[in-house]
Amino acid sequence: MERKMRGKVSIVGAGPGDPKLITLKAVEALKSADVVLFDRLVSKKIITMIPKRAKRVYVGREVGDDYKHQDTTNDLMVKYAKEKKNVVRLKGGDPFIFGRGGEEAEFLRAHGVSYEIIPGITSGIGSAEYSGIPLTHRDHASSVVFVTGHEDAKKARGTVKWKRLAGSVDTIVIMMGLSRLDEISKSLVSGGLPRKTPVAVIQNGTTSEHRMIKGDLSNIVKKVRAAKVRPPSIIIIGEVVSLSDKIGWRK
Repeated sequence: MERKMRGKVSIVGAGPGDPKLITLKAVEALKSADVVLFDRLVSKKIITMIPKRAKRVYVGREVGDDYKHQDTTNDLMVKYAKEKKNVVRLKGGDPFIFGRGGEEAEFLRAHGVSYEIIPGITSGIGSAEYSGIPLTHRDHASSVVFVTGHEDAKKARGTVKWKRLAGSVDTIVIMMGLSRLDEISKSLVSGGLPRKTPVAVIQNGTTSEHRMIKGDLSNIVKKVRAAKVRPPSIIIIGEVVSLSDKIGWRK
């Protein structure tokens, strides 16, 4: 391992979209940053929190980008740290929930760079709560799972066992799964979930463009297509979705 550098990298979760949901520690990191490497899903209002003196570098990964894009981001973090800069790697949601924060931390450790992890509210939780959906509830759900709907293309085969998942958990939160909603719904039904199991698809959760489309496993695909829902969207499946009619608080 290389000698520890004086520069430091803060891997920071910016939260789900509402700029008021960013943590105080994340704001402190931004204020002291010399360089900020930020993702596509970081809200524009949070970007305005970056000091004018700091260098801003967009490293957002678009759908279809190959893994070399991540390699470039990793190299930039090390480069600026070696220049004795305070670097903020700013990510939407939480860096360790499908945010590749773990991979980046491994890379920094391997290159002798000091770093810290600053958690953020993951979009799966923020979108649900802004929609009045409790992911767990004493009467309805004792378990919840967060699942990616878009696995790494380098894998020989997918590791998410949707049919098994159907009978093993009460609430399923799917991130990056909009394009595969039809396939996922059919797999869950094949695994034993009733076709009338409630489903919510939440677009732009916690932001001013927040909207929710509700249905069940038998009709959610049709409803989502009719509503022209687009990413970024979160899918929530389970009986807790029905509670949004009773406890939803956003008007």
